[in-house]
Parts: sequence; structure tokens; C-alpha cells
Amino acid sequence: MSNFIELGKKIYDLNNPREAHRFAVFVARCCLHPQRMSRLENFFARTEILRRVAEGYPFVYEQATRAFFYHRSTFEQRARLIEQNMEFLSARFNDEFMLKLYGDKKIELWRMNLDDTLGEMNLVLCAESGQRKEGLAAVMFNLPGEVPVYQILFWLARDEIISRDERWAMWIGAMQGPNVDDARDLVKRITKRCHAYRTKNLIFHVAQTVAKIFGAEKIFAVTNAGYYANNHVRSDRKLKTSFGDFWAEVGGVATHDERFFELPLTETRKTVEEIPSHKRAQYRRRFALLDEMDASIAKTLRSFAREVSP
Repeated sequence: MSNFIELGKKIYDLNNPREAHRFAVFVARCCLHPQRMSRLENFFARTEILRRVAEGYPFVYEQATRAFFYHRSTFEQRARLIEQNMEFLSARFNDEFMLKLYGDKKIELWRMNLDDTLGEMNLVLCAESGQRKEGLAAVMFNLPGEVPVYQILFWLARDEIISRDERWAMWIGAMQGPNVDDARDLVKRITKRCHAYRTKNLIFHVAQTVAKIFGAEKIFAVTNAGYYANNHVRSDRKLKTSFGDFWAEVGGVATHDERFFELPLTETRKTVEEIPSHKRAQYRRRFALLDEMDASIAKTLRSFAREVSP
């Protein structure tokens, strides 16, 4: 129990009454699952880099104890996906990558000038404490001042739920848009700069690119039925955001588990013949922008790759 108490002190600010309550609940839940929590601790003690990851991002212990990631996830499933995410990334990327990602240091993947008013928008890979309910990492577009525009939160784990073939997959826990007063106008301006390519499509394209460079073979996404909480539902029970509609729009298909959609790993581009002649120049500029972004993401991530692939 003393170990669980020490773990909790690393996660929660005991001077905050709300945090102190969460600390007490955390310790109680650890005591209900002592063997599994000990196995999780032992996992992060296996290597020096995993020990340092847990030290910089102690929320890996909290995430196992709370009903995070997706609806009806079990303690064992949460612990396993945490271990698999870390196993996957540490096998493919070097220690610098792991310590930056889980040391609250954003890894910049790309940047683009929007206009004289908005300035530059940058794309980062990060793992922030506020994102821990829906994932273990995120790709995020930010404006100057680290104002988030769009982000997709995810984790990497084997497919033990849908096909059970245990291939590695990216699992998207949530997609979030801007939470600012002029959000609609902001999105319109970014969409215009991206040659009529919607911002949410842009962030999903980023997720696909990252998944492929990481080496994932599938992408799954949580649906309305699978979302871990209900804060995407308004007080009148109408959806603020329909995850399923967007996943279907980008080519996703429902699985036998209503909590997940399977999404395409690669975006399908229209051929020249499919594009109206008056829009072809716009599409060429859009595709050039995406290619530039993809090349930047690949260059950055591959600079952190281990010399010997797993």
C-alpha cells in the first residue's frame, strides 16, 4: 500500500481538495487490484528508459485505475494497452523520442504560415496530462501561444478486440476542435489556407501518416457508443459531435463491436479525371501541401528511429 501512496503523490496535488479526493480513490482502486498494479510497476521498472518515462509521465498508473480510453474498458485492458503502447514506441524509437514525448516536450512535425493575423500554425506530437482520458499521445495543430486548433488523441496497441489477430493498430480515442470564441471563423480561415481542405480532415490525414510511419497496420476509432464519457452529448441528449458520422465520411466502416469503427490507413485521393476542371488547380495545391507536410512528418519521426527495426 505504501508504494501506491507514493505513486499517488506523484500524480495528484494533495493541497487541492479535489485532487486529494482523487488521490484517495486512486489508492483504494490500487488496493483492489494489487497484483495487476504491481505487474504494471514491474513493467516500467524493466528498463531504464521505461522507468524514466513513468517518472516523467506518472499518469500511466492513474490511467489503469480510471474508466478511461473507451466505454466499458476493464482494468486489465487499460493496463495492457498502456504496456503495449510503451512497448511499441520504445522498440521503434530512441530514448530521446520517448523522453521528449513523455516529458511534456512537444515534438514539432511541421509548421505553416497562415496569414499576417494568425501567424504560423504548427503541428506537434505530444502527450499532455489533460489528454490522458482519451489516449497516450496526440497529434495537434497549434496557433501561436500554443492555442490548440484541432487534435486527435490515440494509443498504439495490438488488435485484441476486433479481429483478435494481434496486429498493431492505432486506436483513436477522440478528435477535438478549437475551444475559442471565434472557432467557426478560425476554422474557415485555416480551411481556405489549406485549399478548401477541412481542418478535421487535415488532422485525420496527419493521424494516418503518423500511423503508417510508426508501423501500425490498422486504425480503429472510438464511436459515439464507445466514448468513455458523455461530454459529447448536450443536456437535451443531442450530440454535440457525432464521431460515427465523421468516421464514416472518411471511409470508416462499423465493426462487430459498436464501440469502434475501422478506418482506412491511407486517404484515397481523387484522380484528375474525377476532379472538375475548374477545381484541378486547387486540388494540385492541396495535394502539394499534404505531400510537403507528410515529408516533414516522416523526416522528423525517422530522425528518432532506432537503427535496428524490431
